[in-house]
Amino acid sequence: MCHNAQQIQRHLSRLNILILAQISATKSKLVRSDFCMALANGLANGQGRHPIFSFGVIADVQYADIPDGHSFLGVPRYYRHSILVLQRAVKSWNGHKNLNFVINFGDIVDGNCPKDQSLNAVEEVVSEFENFHGPVYHMIGNHCLYNLPRDKLLPLLKIPNYGGGHAHAYYDFSPAPGYRFVVLDGYDISAIGWPHDHPNTLEALKILSEKNPNSDKNSPEGLTGVDRRFVMFNGAVGNEQMEWLDTVLQDATNMKQKVIVCCHLPLDPGATSKTTLLWNYDQVMDVIHRYDCVKVCLAGHNHEGGYSIDSHGVHHRVLDAALECPPGTDAFGYIDVYDNMLTLVGTDRLKRADFIFDS
Repeated sequence: MCHNAQQIQRHLSRLNILILAQISATKSKLVRSDFCMALANGLANGQGRHPIFSFGVIADVQYADIPDGHSFLGVPRYYRHSILVLQRAVKSWNGHKNLNFVINFGDIVDGNCPKDQSLNAVEEVVSEFENFHGPVYHMIGNHCLYNLPRDKLLPLLKIPNYGGGHAHAYYDFSPAPGYRFVVLDGYDISAIGWPHDHPNTLEALKILSEKNPNSDKNSPEGLTGVDRRFVMFNGAVGNEQMEWLDTVLQDATNMKQKVIVCCHLPLDPGATSKTTLLWNYDQVMDVIHRYDCVKVCLAGHNHEGGYSIDSHGVHHRVLDAALECPPGTDAFGYIDVYDNMLTLVGTDRLKRADFIFDS
């Protein structure tokens, strides 16, 4: 009986060893499989390889040296804190070491800034941006134009191609052979920023009188759906700029460049509140959709941010506002650019996102 028990024990021991060996082998296969899957996913999502280039992003700083307040919808606004958000952004961007440039998506000072402080406020915020160790590209927003007219604002922001008496605020640049950025001027046709008798002002007032029946043209009351965009704090892209956009996109197509479009005003209803759309977003997107080169459209203006993919597969991302960050929180980040995707790496309120497209 004792002898049989010993034999049984030996058989069980050998069986345990075989079972443990099998479990170990299976685990090893699973680990290898998981590793391979993770590696494949990582490579597909741009991880594990260096980006072609990277750039910093921030929107709607809207600084003013005034007490905190609220938007017309009652959302808290932290006017003095916003410049601290920008300071932390610049420190973070410089600490990254590999950011090639920064794009500011407009509205650097708030419309409530006392007008006798407007120039100083703009210069103060611009100087904070200039602490970044690289180029900074600006675009104009409605709050910028509440404070200063175009002829004073554009030189302060060092908008490329400024001159010739046109005060254009649209331009393009190519940071790498395979990519081009197009920066649109969403207030080309606008009731703010131009002289009162300027043709672009008169055209904007005509649009508003036809589309918005309210005596207060900043009010969307009674307007429905995308018609709510016809308010004075928005604007449009003019014919000359539209022709320029078409030419740039044709050139980018010929050069096999992917294009990232930047505008203070959002270009897709799915990514934003209807009251913050570019007046002629549909016409601009018609031009963009003629070509396959535009992969991503980035914007500000709608402070809570937003995201959509339109019917042609173009990604639209609206960046959250620095202005509405409670003290101690932030909304800035950087974007890594790869051959087939962009990765937004955000801070706090600005959430991380991947924009994957056909290369």
